[in-house]
Amino acid sequence: MTGPEVSPSFRLVYVPGVMPDKWVRVWNERQPDVPLTLAQVPAEPAHRMLLDGEADAGLVRLPVDRTVLSAIPLYTEQTVVVVPKDHLVTAADSVTVEDLADDIVLHPLDDVLGWESLPGRPALERPATTADAIELVAAGIGVLVAPLSLARLYHRKDLTHRPLEDGPASSVGLAWPEAATTDLVEDFIGIVRGRTVNSTRGRRPQPAQDKQEKRKKDGVAQGDAGRRRQPSAGAAGRTRRGAGGRTGGKPGAGTANPRRGKPRRRS
Repeated sequence: MTGPEVSPSFRLVYVPGVMPDKWVRVWNERQPDVPLTLAQVPAEPAHRMLLDGEADAGLVRLPVDRTVLSAIPLYTEQTVVVVPKDHLVTAADSVTVEDLADDIVLHPLDDVLGWESLPGRPALERPATTADAIELVAAGIGVLVAPLSLARLYHRKDLTHRPLEDGPASSVGLAWPEAATTDLVEDFIGIVRGRTVNSTRGRRPQPAQDKQEKRKKDGVAQGDAGRRRQPSAGAAGRTRRGAGGRTGGKPGAGTANPRRGKPRRRS
């Protein structure tokens, strides 16, 4: 005796700042019988959940370990400087790294930009999270360089931001375990890449047996269509009699010639 059949589900993790709403909406339209469960987690736990099989796919910040995870780059974010509204840099439309030389630039432990050389002056200690760094910016301790999505996620009325022209940028991608590329993962790949519901790209190839059965069915269907188009013996006979005027007559004997007929009387 077997237990009740478990309905399939799709587990998606995403990191702070990434907004999966549009893809989730399309999934729910195309896969109404497959519930999608969401979990927002920091970058490192997201990678660990994928490797441990706790999630089917993740919207994460790149790079990832490509020896165990597959990944598709989706977009690269604009980098901004988060400052108090009365900061000097707010007078400009954009900022360069050199403009921050005299500022304390906070570098949280969960930084996603991967600096080779930090701009400005270092703080006495690193904030634990980007959210903590935002609080320090509001307190006038320093400024923060972060992706635009994180600046918006932790927005405060007393803070603003300006684009950083020459700083590093963060890219977002879809990642999943290399050894677990399921049909549901392929379906989600199609959604984030904007494929239509009728597109088969991204799906794994059909097994050889399924392809053979499909060819057999197509052959039977074509044979039926050919038999329907072939005229019956009676219809063929009628056609021949009609062409000759009578059965056994010479071909074309009964065909009227529009130029022959009763001579016209001259006036």
